[in-house]
Amino acid sequence: MSTLDATRAELGLLVLYLNKAEARDKICRAIQYGSKFLSDGQPGTAQNVDRSTTLARKVFRLFKFVNDLHALIGPAPRGTPLPLILLGKSKNALLSTFLFLDQFVWLGRSGIYQSKEHTELIGRISLFCWMGSSVCSTLVELGELGRLSASMKKLEKELKNSNKYDNEQYRAKLKMSNERTLALIKAAMDIVVAVGLLQLAPKKVTPRVTGAFGFVTSLISCYQLLPARSKPKIL
Repeated sequence: MSTLDATRAELGLLVLYLNKAEARDKICRAIQYGSKFLSDGQPGTAQNVDRSTTLARKVFRLFKFVNDLHALIGPAPRGTPLPLILLGKSKNALLSTFLFLDQFVWLGRSGIYQSKEHTELIGRISLFCWMGSSVCSTLVELGELGRLSASMKKLEKELKNSNKYDNEQYRAKLKMSNERTLALIKAAMDIVVAVGLLQLAPKKVTPRVTGAFGFVTSLISCYQLLPARSKPKIL
């Protein structure tokens, strides 16, 4: 393949990536939390960027609650233990509620809905729902990693006389383990972000800490949305 063909292929992947509404939302999220980190809650250009990007992202998420509502009523993967099913459904319910309420927050902050007091109350309720969904996600990923670890150890015993990395099934499980570990880190860090946004521990989780954690989880989300072909192999 020539250099021009390779460049064209890479640009094609970039176009495919940027055409995703979810990818654009996560890029805006990185800008939002990066600005929050820089502003540290102080008035100025960075805080203005944070606020304007926060409001703009709410437009990206209009009617997005339908996605998790669909997942909520959908069947669970076969063989999944009941506790993990319940946690997964709880996550979907809480995230769907957060996204649904967030639409009313946008209406209030854009001036369409005039009650500032109700807007702030709905905003706090929606953030508690998001924090709850992050807690559920963390527990789900921990449970799934435990199941995956057990199956990998079993497979290792079966492959003890050969190189396990040559086995396609083992490599697939290893890849899945890496992806779930990354998802676990993101979910756990998002709990801290929610605590910061709700100001539940203002002395420890400052706007700068919230911004730093939110920026990192945004980068993780951007990475997770990359086309599969462009992801580097993690071993």
